[in-house]
Amino acid sequence: MRIKDHGLFDELSLGEVMLRLDPGDGRIRTARQFQVWEGGGEYNVARGLRKCFGLNTAVVTAFAENDIGRLAEDLICQGGVDTRFIRWLPYDGIGRSARNGLNFTERGFGVRGAVGVSDRANTAVSKLKPGDIDWEFIFGEAGVRWFHTGGIFVALSETTAQVALEAVKCAKKHGTVVSYDLNYRPSLWKDFGGMEKAREVNREIAENVDVMLGNEEDFSACLGFETPGDLSRLDIDGYKRMVEAVSAAYPNLTVIATTLRTVRTATSNDWSAICLAGGRIIQGMSFPGLEIYDRVGGGDSFASGLIYGLLTKKDPETALNYGICHGALAMTTPGDTSMASQKEVEALMTGAGARVQR
Repeated sequence: MRIKDHGLFDELSLGEVMLRLDPGDGRIRTARQFQVWEGGGEYNVARGLRKCFGLNTAVVTAFAENDIGRLAEDLICQGGVDTRFIRWLPYDGIGRSARNGLNFTERGFGVRGAVGVSDRANTAVSKLKPGDIDWEFIFGEAGVRWFHTGGIFVALSETTAQVALEAVKCAKKHGTVVSYDLNYRPSLWKDFGGMEKAREVNREIAENVDVMLGNEEDFSACLGFETPGDLSRLDIDGYKRMVEAVSAAYPNLTVIATTLRTVRTATSNDWSAICLAGGRIIQGMSFPGLEIYDRVGGGDSFASGLIYGLLTKKDPETALNYGICHGALAMTTPGDTSMASQKEVEALMTGAGARVQR
């Protein structure tokens, strides 16, 4: 994989950023107060790379011009992600023409799974269309070493899928590495052509990608590959066959990575990952019975750790373990985004335990 040594940004993400309204240890249906975070599958990767790993990142997104949009912008600024490519749409007072997305998310516990209730129809970012973003300037003049987007953004509307394709093609033309997280969400595709449309869109984008990310459901729903047979026991051989099939179908992919997660309870998961790189399959570190505080964003933190390892030209196994450990640590804290430090990630990679630090 050829990675540029220089560019205005180490990484740029394209995607929706919503306000996450979190009832803490309570439930959405009985909450009397919420804590506010920002979050979004593609954005979370940029924030993780900035806050945990210290890289220079930016986000391309859109907001309706009101106080909610400005709050989301302020939260992004606190995360250190550059906001210069945010597109602002006029607000008509009620959100008929464009609005900002909300995501109510409660943490699960034991036998009660986590719950997410999105309120994101008609958002400003879903209005993006080809030609709205000057990709030639971003990739050709400013310079970006790594570009990341994913299946959540492309499912927002007919035009966002076109914007994503426009972006990945321009990135490839200018030598920027492209990663894509399939991130299948049935609720987003339900009124937008369903799984058939998801496969049509994602297969076209996959032909322009260098690093493909996802879990077993993503590769099946978005690209049509057979899932491993027994997901309850981490059928490693089944995952390997799936990854090999993806590689054969898309020889342009340099790295294919999938997380391995068995959900014992909402608060105890087996957690690991494998990747195919350089023609061989690598299995990374494993955390059986990982205790989870908030699982949302764990996959995004895996992605940012993996990308950090690859951007800094670590070997694929080391890069994979950056992803696994960063994802594991991110799920020990609340919110979509990582609160881990690079020092903590690297300590976990070398076997550090959970003893108190003083």
